[in-house]
Amino acid sequence: MSKYETLLFLHVTGAFLLLGGSVTAAVLNVSALRRERPSEIALLLGLVRFAVYAIYAGVLLTIVFGLWLVRASPWGYGYGDAWVVAALVLWVYANAVGGLGGRREDETRRLAESLAAEGDALSAELHARMRDPVTLALEYSGGAAIVAILALMIWKPGA
Repeated sequence: MSKYETLLFLHVTGAFLLLGGSVTAAVLNVSALRRERPSEIALLLGLVRFAVYAIYAGVLLTIVFGLWLVRASPWGYGYGDAWVVAALVLWVYANAVGGLGGRREDETRRLAESLAAEGDALSAELHARMRDPVTLALEYSGGAAIVAILALMIWKPGA
């Protein structure tokens, strides 16, 4: 196996971790949106933390080995190529909005845990937080950015 193939393997592994963790987190979030009991919401949002470990590993592997791949490319890809620049911008964006959305979601999880301990009754505040348009926009736009990065990596427009 060549150096380039090894780097590609590690980069693609990171992409699978990033995408898999993101899809898992999205499924858990959508499942939590459909629940009424704070204990169920807290459980599902708490499980997102495990998906975040895969996302973190994917983020690290994709950036490190992705940048290394550009440098080691036998096809002459460069850091100034439009698809590389676009992917990097989207990568930064996805990480920024994912972090912001994650912090907001963590506050919602803590509220759900508190309500679960106090009788497990849904409150208007928890209901509103679960459907907060800012949090949902942050999380969904971050997911869309990850899908766009994947498309750029596969098709490499302009390369």
